[in-house]
Amino acid sequence: MTRNAKSLDGLRYGLTPIENHLIDSCVDGRVSRRELLRHGSLLGLSLPFLGRVALSAGFGAAPSIARANVQPSATIRVACDAPGSAIDPVLSGRAELMLQQVGEFLCVDGPDLVLKPGLATSWMPNQDGSVWTFALRKGVKFHSGGEMKADDVVASIDRLADPNNASNALSVFKGILQKGGTRKVDDYTVEFHLDGPNGNFPYLVSSDNYNSIILPASYSGDFEKTWDGTGPFKIERFTQNVGASFVRNDEYWGTKALPARTQFTFFTDVQPQILALQAGDVDIINNLPALAGVALLSDPTFDIISVRSTACQTVHMHCHAGPFKDPRIRQAVALSLDRDKLVDGLMKGRAAIGNDSPFAAFYPSTDPTVPQRKRDIEKAKELMKAAGMEGRRLQATLAAPQVYEIPAYAQLIQSWVKEIGVDLKLNIMDVNSFYGDTVPGKSPWMDTEMAIGDFGHRGVPNVLLTALLTSAGQWNSAKFQNKEYDTLVKSYTASVDLDAQRATAGQIQRLLLEETPLLFGYFYDHLTATKKGVVGVQPTAMGQLLLQGAGIA
Repeated sequence: MTRNAKSLDGLRYGLTPIENHLIDSCVDGRVSRRELLRHGSLLGLSLPFLGRVALSAGFGAAPSIARANVQPSATIRVACDAPGSAIDPVLSGRAELMLQQVGEFLCVDGPDLVLKPGLATSWMPNQDGSVWTFALRKGVKFHSGGEMKADDVVASIDRLADPNNASNALSVFKGILQKGGTRKVDDYTVEFHLDGPNGNFPYLVSSDNYNSIILPASYSGDFEKTWDGTGPFKIERFTQNVGASFVRNDEYWGTKALPARTQFTFFTDVQPQILALQAGDVDIINNLPALAGVALLSDPTFDIISVRSTACQTVHMHCHAGPFKDPRIRQAVALSLDRDKLVDGLMKGRAAIGNDSPFAAFYPSTDPTVPQRKRDIEKAKELMKAAGMEGRRLQATLAAPQVYEIPAYAQLIQSWVKEIGVDLKLNIMDVNSFYGDTVPGKSPWMDTEMAIGDFGHRGVPNVLLTALLTSAGQWNSAKFQNKEYDTLVKSYTASVDLDAQRATAGQIQRLLLEETPLLFGYFYDHLTATKKGVVGVQPTAMGQLLLQGAGIA
């Protein structure tokens, strides 16, 4: 389409320098339409406005998505993984699916990484991104009856940012937002005063941070008794370790849910879920691993919804001591991986190749000029020789949890590194034993010299950049200590401008290729299986499941 300069000039009126720079980058081709929508939504620009910018810049209109044409008032039955512990918005680390059935977020991260309004209608940063102001939606009621206002948002986020609460969300907020940093301006406006500038902050209070559902200010714990949220469904029944059911919330602020009822059955393994779907006992498997579910991937009686994701199964190598202390050995191990076989074989084509950093190619801020690491056994052997390993074999243990494709991944690594003189002993254990207390000295994951961890999707790489790899990172299982890296991450995090983020990302990507504390072999898609005729199901890359538009066609 033809660019409309006059229209663009009109749209620029009243924008900040950072917002105008984004439009400049779009016009001159440095930013794609998808990147414009994604980064513009992050800055708080509305999607209709960004659509007009894209049209004026010559990109054309985005396709519209119609609501499924289904019979209302169905019961939708879901097979899902059993929560690993009590369902608690503050403490839970594996309850995103259940929390999201009744709770809502300030904003929602879509499959295209574009943020959409939720309980907040708009947001915007100050000049340096150290203060973000959110306008709240009016007329939203909790299931218990009260209206959601700024006091509820302040209490909900303060609860998560308080270190005394041992919140699961501290991995997100530590060093970014402290208790007391969330402040009420008026009943429908909240300011987040951050520890420092943060260009990606809205993602940290979005559906990406599944603990950040907004609860009443009066909430005092024991969520499994109240299930009090603002969402389109309300709790009907919950039985621990068995399942839960929800009914339509007829007082919901938005479009009313089509299903009258949803029913979730908990399973401890995926194979019984597959059998239940094949037998017609459930309509949906929320999370289908590619390897275990390979029979369904090509079965025409089922539909597979594939959501591109930045979920990853990282392999750390201890950098401070032990067999992998020399970075040349870590590089050699990385060069032994056949990433194409990981994607096409292990993950059945439902993944994207990783390049040993949290920067998936999917992220707009990833520097695409950084070379992709590829399998090179000869170079790997040269590195082993340079590290003093000629004529010797390196002995080490690789620990991994018995979950998803990870045991098979561990076996592939064990086979590949033998070619370069590395003998790995595998220690595969149940997932709870593997992670332990997730602190040094009490976690085989953190304490073993080489281990595979599993991390969910994030709309921005901030959490993995900080929690996994900074010197003081909460999940720094590689024991990686690098002042230059810490400084670069601080700079990346502070950047509000996309070009500045991409420039710093390139430096981080190259540094991590040199140091190789972690292997990112692939980023895997989130797969959801449904039986034919079940439509309007919207899974998220985080593992949540939006069912308000679902039904039987």
